[in-house]
Amino acid sequence: MKWSNLLIPTVKEVPADAEVPSHQLMIRAGLMRKLSSGTYTYLPLGWRTLLKIMGIVREEMNAAGAQEILMPSVQPMELWQQTGRDVAYGETMCRFKDRHGRMNVLAPTAEEVVTYVAAGEINSYKQLPVNLYQISFKFRDEFRPRFGVLRSREFIMKDAYSFNADPASLEVSYRQMYDAYCRIFKRCGLDYVIVEAESGEMGGSGSHQFTVPCDSGEDIIVHTEDGTYAANIEKAGVDPLPKQPSVAHVPPMEEIHTPHLGSIEAVCEFLQSRPEQMIKTLIFSQGENVVVAVLRGDHELNPEKLTQALGGKAAELADEATIRRISGAAVGFAGPMGMAEKVSHLLIDHAVAAMAVGIAGANKTDYHVKNVVPGRDFPLEGQKVRVLDIRNAVEGDRHQGKKLVFKHGIEVGQVFKLGTKYSSKLGAKFLDESGAEQVCLMGCYGIGINRIMASAIEIRNDNDGIIWPISIAPFEVLVTSVNQDDEEVARTAEAIYQELCRQNMDVLFDDRRLRGGVKFKDADLIGIPIRITVGKRGVTEGKVEIKLRRHENSETATIDEAVARVKELIGQLYAEING
Repeated sequence: MKWSNLLIPTVKEVPADAEVPSHQLMIRAGLMRKLSSGTYTYLPLGWRTLLKIMGIVREEMNAAGAQEILMPSVQPMELWQQTGRDVAYGETMCRFKDRHGRMNVLAPTAEEVVTYVAAGEINSYKQLPVNLYQISFKFRDEFRPRFGVLRSREFIMKDAYSFNADPASLEVSYRQMYDAYCRIFKRCGLDYVIVEAESGEMGGSGSHQFTVPCDSGEDIIVHTEDGTYAANIEKAGVDPLPKQPSVAHVPPMEEIHTPHLGSIEAVCEFLQSRPEQMIKTLIFSQGENVVVAVLRGDHELNPEKLTQALGGKAAELADEATIRRISGAAVGFAGPMGMAEKVSHLLIDHAVAAMAVGIAGANKTDYHVKNVVPGRDFPLEGQKVRVLDIRNAVEGDRHQGKKLVFKHGIEVGQVFKLGTKYSSKLGAKFLDESGAEQVCLMGCYGIGINRIMASAIEIRNDNDGIIWPISIAPFEVLVTSVNQDDEEVARTAEAIYQELCRQNMDVLFDDRRLRGGVKFKDADLIGIPIRITVGKRGVTEGKVEIKLRRHENSETATIDEAVARVKELIGQLYAEING
């Protein structure tokens, strides 16, 4: 392809709304343009990279035995109501009514549809296992789209779904996808880590997340210093904290007037105390049930751990009326005292149980109480009471005695064991060898195609632009003609370009009649792995310059040797990735 025939609208200025390198460089290098908040048009260079990523994904999915299909982006609401995920997704799901009055959704994922297909087509154990996948656009109405395609509303996703007859077969399908993902991310040139993860809205019994460590990533990876344990923040388990030394002769609880001070920060400032001395009491609704979670003031509740503690049924923060009814006080003044008799579950974090004494809400508007002793003033055991891990891990925590370390990352893929969560509700069943009816076991496996592209840029860039891994670069080679208005230079550059194309190399020829400095700036910005520079002086001497984008220095080769040398370098770069 020739640059003069392609739309590659590079820009010098950093976009004002672009916060991270991938977003900035995808705009500056002309890979995409913003249409509206969280939606983008992919231009030729960006689309070429996406196609290469999709090609790698297809090759590995097909090699693992998965079969490609394509499902609708518009899905009937009835399917989502059958699984209850119309409620679970909430406002993130885009819903609309068609001209016939039927409610539909723009697909945020496709578990319901693929299970509906399986229910209609699978009837015998002889048809199992089967793994169906698609690569398609998804839509989630993110409240705050940010970081370009790392947190967008519309995105391209590879989603696969396996149907299995028994747990052993599901484990085989799960491992096949797990291994395929390792190959995919390696071939895309990504350095990744695999962590244990919560299933979240997907449900199921197990999950692993593939994450690219990166300072700008929104996911938090938690791992032990020796690398024997790794999980995302939603899954990371923490050891109970050591019991604080008992305080001799703690006096009875004492009310303190804290007018209009309902937050931890405000109460600490007023009482000259620290957040870790506070006990915060959170009240949740779970259908008709009320649940209370008790944490230390400096800790955050982990919603996934709370859901798991409640048997996989999500709870949401109670409304003001419920809080007043249960605590007898306004929002911000609830305490754990007396709660066990009023609620369905009283869940107390380990860190609270380890406290010797603390400060809590008094269950009375505008009042807190000090001298609160866990186990004395509220129970740590009982029919409705459990002490367990329900908080996010923080610096200083340990897992199985080993110190935890934290770093940011970008989630690029996740695999799930779904079990019968969807198949039981949508009727995906089969007859086993004895003729008995069984429910299919399912797994699901997702990859963010756009996120692979953005992640590669996040971890491979410098002050001048992108440094693509060769496997997903828009082109493998860039031929830059410095003096395109010189007939001999133009003829030599054209000949090299044509020969590279004849030898099946993926080449971009910068044939623009612009100054060399402008071309070099653009070349570094778009990040093609190998550049051949053809200039007037070099042509006179029978030489060209060859440079790897990732290296500062270049090498020279004769015009006759140039194509062979480039072919050799391409082989070396692929060998590095494929290892």
